[in-house]
Parts: sequence; C-alpha cells; structure tokens
Amino acid sequence: MKIHEYQAKSVLARFGVPVPRGEVAFTAAEAAEIARRLGGPVTVVKAQIHAGGRGKGGGVKLAKSPEEVEQIAKGMIGMTLVTHQTGPEGKTVGRVLVEEGLQIDRELYVSIVIDRAAACPVIIASAAGGMDIEEVAASQPEKILKEYVDRGTGIVPFQARKLAFGMGLAAGPAGKLVKLLETVYTAFIETDASMIEINPLILTRAGDLLALDAKVTFDDNALYRHPDLRDLRDISEEDPLEVEASKFSLNYIRLDGNIGCMVNGAGLAMATMDIIKLAGGEPANFLDVGGGANAEQIRSAFKILMSDKNVRAVLINIFGGILRCDVLAQGVITAVTELGVPVPIVIRMEGTNVEEGKKRLRESGLNFTTADSMGEAAERVVALAGAGQTT
Repeated sequence: MKIHEYQAKSVLARFGVPVPRGEVAFTAAEAAEIARRLGGPVTVVKAQIHAGGRGKGGGVKLAKSPEEVEQIAKGMIGMTLVTHQTGPEGKTVGRVLVEEGLQIDRELYVSIVIDRAAACPVIIASAAGGMDIEEVAASQPEKILKEYVDRGTGIVPFQARKLAFGMGLAAGPAGKLVKLLETVYTAFIETDASMIEINPLILTRAGDLLALDAKVTFDDNALYRHPDLRDLRDISEEDPLEVEASKFSLNYIRLDGNIGCMVNGAGLAMATMDIIKLAGGEPANFLDVGGGANAEQIRSAFKILMSDKNVRAVLINIFGGILRCDVLAQGVITAVTELGVPVPIVIRMEGTNVEEGKKRLRESGLNFTTADSMGEAAERVVALAGAGQTT
C-alpha cells in the first residue's frame, strides 16, 4: 500500500526522523492559512499524488507570500498532473502539502528495501540525491552505496558511518546520519514497510539533516497489524479495477497488453505472462484468483477482466488442487452466460477432476477453445487476440 508524501513524513516523524514543518491543504484558502502559520520568506507548495517526478510536471512550486501560496494552490488543486510515473493520462491533484522553505547545502539519497536474493533489508545511499536513482545507477553506478542489515542486530553504527563517509559527509553530519538511519530502520521494521525512500535527504546550511521528500510503501499482508496505517489508504490514487479486485480477495494488476489472464497461483501467473510474451502476445493483466476460489470470485474476476476495454481474448490457466477443475469450469460457464463475454476464451486446465471439468465445458454449448499445454494455449490465445474474433 502506497501513501502520500505528507502521510509518509508524519509516519517517519513519529519515529524521530527529522522532517520540515508543513501541513496538508485541500483548498487554496487552507493553503494560505498554513503558509501564514509557518511564516518565513519562502514556502513550498507540493502536489500530493502517488507518483514521482512531480517537480518536472509543475507539481512543486515556491512562493514568497501566503497570497502567492493561495494562487499556486488554486491552480494546482484539481489539475491533472502528468509525470514519467503517471503515464500520459496523469493523476488528478486533490490536495497539496504546504511546507517551510529551507536553505539547502547538499541533496543526498537514502532508502531501505527488502533484498529478496539476500533475504534481508538493504540500505541504499548515494551522494547524488534529488535525481532519479535509476538514472544514477545506470550512468554512475559507483555512486550507489549499499549496506545489508542483519535482522538480529539491526543497523550498527559502523555501517551508517561507512555510508556517511562514502557520501562525503564531514564528521558532524556523519554522526547525525548514524542516528537518522537508526530511526528510519526502526520505522521500516515497526510498520512492516516494504520500502522507505528519502529523496532528497537534505543537509541544510546549518548542518541539519531532514527528509525533504519521502515515499513509504507498506506490505499489504501485514496491514491487519496496523489499522492506523490502513486508514491512510487513498483509493482515489489506485486503479479502480485493482480496488474492485481487492474487495473479492483477487490479486489483480492492470498491464498494457490485450490478452486477459486468469490463473490460480502467483507463480503460475508469472509463467503464464511469460509464455504469452514468448508466443508474441502481450498480457493485459496479472490476475490470481487464488487456490480456493469459488464461483462468485470467478464471476467477479471475469467482470474485472471485461472492464478493461483493451482485452481482446482471455487465457484461463488453472492447476486444479484446492480449486478443482470442475468447480472452475462451472464458474466460468456461469460467468460467461451471465455476463455475455464478447471475446474468445482459451482454457487450459490440469489437476483434480480435470476430465469432469473438460466435460462440462464441452456440454455447455459455449464456444470455448481448449488446450492441453501452456504452449498450445498461449499460441491459440495470441492468434485469437490478433484476429479479433469473438465468441
């Protein structure tokens, strides 16, 4: 689950991470009032959307008076902000963060993520803050520093000092970075975060370190332990189909292709998308109905698939275990009959009660295409999607 910048800073501040003074505003009048409370010669107005690159798209602006803050906020709230992460459709700005301006001496980068290969958290740091870290990694990989954290000890001071000196910090700021990284790591563990990114982490002219920007993503599987964090979710920032899928415990992610996929099991879903691409097609989604899906979930899954107007054909790839093949077949038949699915459907199933499942498909009177292997299923669905045939 992603949250807004102002929410991320609030979470980090609870653990002692230093952040600039600021508040969120939903109207231009609120923004002006916040600016008056903050005082100071410069105020920053930042659009709050779940995407990076806001500054380049006009979503971060400086103001020198509350009146100027009000005018900026009036133009920013309600605008469609397009960045390299939103895609050409952009995102509508519903709120802005009004924050104190600061005298910046240096911009650094710090993040904590899970390294799945190493099976532990890793701290990533760079002296090239304020830039897209992907660009830095590609063009100047020597500027990317990493320290792997043993869960038994947590981050230890020498690791933090190593990163600090590697980024060229003097002794005073280096000592402050040690404390900051300890608090960020504590926040990472205590909130069950999957990523905390501070970019930039600024060193002010007064020698202080502050998180000028922050992104935090939480592990959805652990949100039951954090009802306070779950309440930070802003579904208006999420894909409507992904939100709908979550209501039925379906794992759905929209992609850019035209072949809808319905599978049971994340590994099988990844393999299915790979084999579709190998056959020359493009998957339109990742959709895992889970091992114990019922007829209602299958119906809901079809409804979500068909809500994506780019879908030209559907591939159902099921390994029957807990979800028996006959139950899957009946669920598909019911869903197609009720919803009137207008695109070709290719079905490949193996496992428990597979013959009964195939029998039900044959006797349904519906124009399903069946396949005995994943390769055959992929080739057929790619051909049907390209031909634009309908059932």
